Amino acid sequence: MSANRHLGRIIALQTLYEFEFRVDCDDKDVAIKEILARNIARYDRSVDDTDFIKELVAGVQAEIHNLDARLQPVAPERPISQIARMDRVILRIAVFELLHRKDTPAKVVINESVELAKSFGGENSSKFINGALGALLKEIDPSQARPAAVKEERPE
Repeated sequence: MSANRHLGRIIALQTLYEFEFRVDCDDKDVAIKEILARNIARYDRSVDDTDFIKELVAGVQAEIHNLDARLQPVAPERPISQIARMDRVILRIAVFELLHRKDTPAKVVINESVELAKSFGGENSSKFINGALGALLKEIDPSQARPAAVKEERPE
């Protein structure tokens, strides 16, 4: 199940990233449902929880302004528009999950987001994502101290 959810998050990430990119390029023919259907079809033999993917994509789209408003205070040095597109999309998916998917533990959401950042983001993306989501989690649920997210390796 978790490997399937991981793939689901990748598909949601690809879909939301492509949609935002095409909107920013003034693509008048862009349709998120078409992008989502194509991306799900690409992995049809590997993914069986398409409802999860559709919920992530639709939820992020519907809540985008609220998600950004929740993110801005935890990353005040970087306005949302200046965060790298990939990082921004990963953060939005994670915040949506933290706020609306109570069946997924916060630690899992943060770890998955860090892994997505390592796979698809820039050199420092995983550290930025981990820090921003750790700070947000403290705000959402003060009883949860910073979870044991993926630890960054430090050279000795």
